[in-house]
Parts: sequence; C-alpha cells; structure tokens
Amino acid sequence: MKRGLVVYYVSTLVVFGVGIALVLAQGRNLETARATAGAPPAAVASSGTVLERLQHPLPLLLVQLILIVAAARVLGALFRRIGQPPVIGEIVAGILLGPSLLGAVAPGVFQAIFPAASTGLLKLFAEIGVLLFLFAVGLELDVDRLRGSAQTAVVVSHASIVAPYFLGVGLALFLYRENAPPGVRFTPFALFMGIAMSITAFPVLVRILKEKGLFGSELGNTAVTAAAVDDVTAWSLLAMVVAISASRGFWAASVTMLLTVAFVAAMIFVVGPLLRRLLGGPAAREQPGKTAVAAVLVVLLGSALTTELIGIHALFGAFLAGVVMPRPRAFRAYLTERLEEFSSVFLLPVFFAFTGLRTSIGLLDDARSWLLCGLLILVATAGKLGGTLFAARAVGSSWYQAFTLGALMNSRGLMELIALNVGYELGILSPRIFAMMVLMALVTTFATSPLVSLANRLSRRGEAESDARMRSTN
Repeated sequence: MKRGLVVYYVSTLVVFGVGIALVLAQGRNLETARATAGAPPAAVASSGTVLERLQHPLPLLLVQLILIVAAARVLGALFRRIGQPPVIGEIVAGILLGPSLLGAVAPGVFQAIFPAASTGLLKLFAEIGVLLFLFAVGLELDVDRLRGSAQTAVVVSHASIVAPYFLGVGLALFLYRENAPPGVRFTPFALFMGIAMSITAFPVLVRILKEKGLFGSELGNTAVTAAAVDDVTAWSLLAMVVAISASRGFWAASVTMLLTVAFVAAMIFVVGPLLRRLLGGPAAREQPGKTAVAAVLVVLLGSALTTELIGIHALFGAFLAGVVMPRPRAFRAYLTERLEEFSSVFLLPVFFAFTGLRTSIGLLDDARSWLLCGLLILVATAGKLGGTLFAARAVGSSWYQAFTLGALMNSRGLMELIALNVGYELGILSPRIFAMMVLMALVTTFATSPLVSLANRLSRRGEAESDARMRSTN
C-alpha cells in the first residue's frame, strides 16, 4: 500500500474517531438533564440471557420452524425409503411434535417450545400454506379431462363418494350422543362425517401412480379422472356443509349458498376468460415474468378472501383460483413449481405441526375408544375401497383393476387433514373424534401403497397361471 494512501486512511480513522468520541462525551452530559424526565424505556428483545431471549416471539417462532421443517424432512425421507409417500412421514412428524408424544414424554420442553400463546402465528403460517397447496391442486386439475372423461371414471367416482358418505352419516347416529361437541346439531355433524369418509387425496394418488409406473396407463387415467371428479364433488359438498354449519337458520344458509354459486359462476365465466385474455401473452412463454406471477397471487388471495367473507372458508377460493388459471401446461407447471415447492417444503410442515398440536392421541385412553377408532377406519375403508371396487366391476374392470382403483381412492392424506381442521375450527368435531379421524387418515393413506403392490403381484401371478394353463392345454 502506498505511503500517501496509508496516511489518508489513518488520518481519516483518527479524525472521525475523535469526533465520535467528543459527540458521545457531550451526549452523556444530556443524560443528567433527562434523568428525572421519566422511567427508562422498556427492555428490547435482545436484552436478558439466552433463555430469556428465546421466549420472545421471533426467536421462539424461529425455533419452532427449524424444529418443524427438520422433523418433517427427516421423517418424510424415512417413509420414502420404506415405499410410502413422504407426506405420511411429514404428518407423523407433526403428530409427534404435539401432545401425543413430545407433550407426553417431556411436557416442560413441549410447553417451552409450543406455548399456547404462540399457536396463533403457527396457524397463520399453516393457513397460508394450505391456500398455496390447494391453489396448486386446482392448477393440476385438468378440466378438459373431466369434460371428456369416460363414463367409467364418473360412475366410479360418484360411487366412491355415495357409499362412504352413506356409511359416515349412518355412523354419526352412534357417535353423536357421546362424541359430538356440546351445542352441535346432528345435521352438520352427520353431513361432515359423511364428507370425512368420502375424500380422496388427489395429489397423493397421482404421486403413488407415478411411483408404481401406472401414471398414463388406462388404469392410471381412470384413477386420476375419478379422483379429480371426487375432489370437486367432495369439496363442493364440504362448502355446503360449512355454509349450513356457519349460518344460523335456513335462510342464512340459503343466502350463503346463493352467494357461493354466484361467485363460482363469476370465477368460471368472467374471471377465467379475463385472465386468459390478460395473461395470454405471458402464459404462452416459458418464463411468464414477475408481473404475471404477481397478478396470479392477487387473484389467488382475492378469491380466497371472497370465499372467506362469504362464509365457506378461504381454501375454496384458493382451489377455484387454480382451476380458472390460463390453460397452457408450461404456465401452470411454472406456477406449480414456484408456489408448491415453497409451500410443501416450508409451509405445509407447519400445517402438519399445527394439526399435531390439536391431536392428542392420549384422549383415546380406554379400549372402547380404540375400538371406536378401529370402527372408523373399517367403515372408511369399506365405504371407499368397497364402493369403488364394486362400481369398477360393474363397468367392466377386472377384479385386480377394481381392487387397485379402490385402494387408490381410499388414500386420504393431506386433503383429509384439511377437511378435518375445517370441521375442528367450526366446532363440529370434538378433540377426541378429531384425533380418531386423524389416525383414520393416516392408516388409510399408509395402506394405499402396500395394497396397490399386492394387487399388482396378484395380477401378475394370475396372468402367469393363465399362461401356464394355456400352454399345458396346447
């Protein structure tokens, strides 16, 4: 370094350093004049010991998010290694972080990390994650496929809804007296039980089909179409149940449903064409640009806000916003990649953790409770798998194909948890029945992959035996 540059550097530090010291010295003289002016200011967030600082909202939230995301990724990877969709591991991680395990084994640690006062922020993160997820589900819904869907898919889909719906409503007769929350009417409770038994996890089903090499096959196309019709129908029914439950009296429910129908019509016939006109250029490019993405987010949030104000929950608006987006596959794939990746890695694990905080398996503290939980799982499986199986057989599918289709439709996963949380927030489900239904969602989703693998092995064995018989005959 040149001598002149060194002199300039040192002199600059000395001059300004001395100036800062003189200002600070003069400022300390002002402290005496203000000593009696009032109480000292409140301590800032960085004061106190490390443990004390961890109790402030931001550090506590960061600790919660680190723990939630890490646990979800670890268990998700573990379940993937045993042939299960990672979403099951993420759901299990959320339950383990709640009162079912962490709260039971280390209640002090649980209360320190997840105090009741902190759940409000987690709930907001969880709800934003669900909105983005359902928007992505709407993007993945191929409306053209639904319009031209085969009769097989429509018949199978509606049979897979009606059969479990009937069994769920019938089961409500035995559950209502002891398990419904006080003050809840039988009609919304029974209708919601029917919905909970009828839902299929469309995204999980698609992922299982891809993992099993069935995506794009005749069976895979039937399953995807049936699941898509199933989701649209089930979520429409759930919107109706929410409207009935949230409204007071017949007329209030009627107004809510009329507003819902008007909003759906406006989204399909006004907002959809308008978006295709305004975003036609960006949608045709591989990189739509930030302005187009910002416009999409405005539509997503505005649609979610509208349905929330109507009274049927923001998630319906998010789903519908995804459905009416411009059709180019590249545009939808771009949006899905940008939004779903952030949501699935960061925000959805928060939703699972928040669900886990609500799930207390310890409430099932006797044999009667576990028998009732087993009955719920049995009825849910019989209705969904059985209804799908016999409907598929009725339209000409083989037993193996029909059983595979039934096993796929019996997967509930995240979609079921979303519906259960809606029921819990509306006060339709008690904590005890909520815990049972969460376990039902886990068991039915966990069973999907093994049942599909079993059907494939039996199908191959049957084909081999048939070929052997034909060769022996010849």
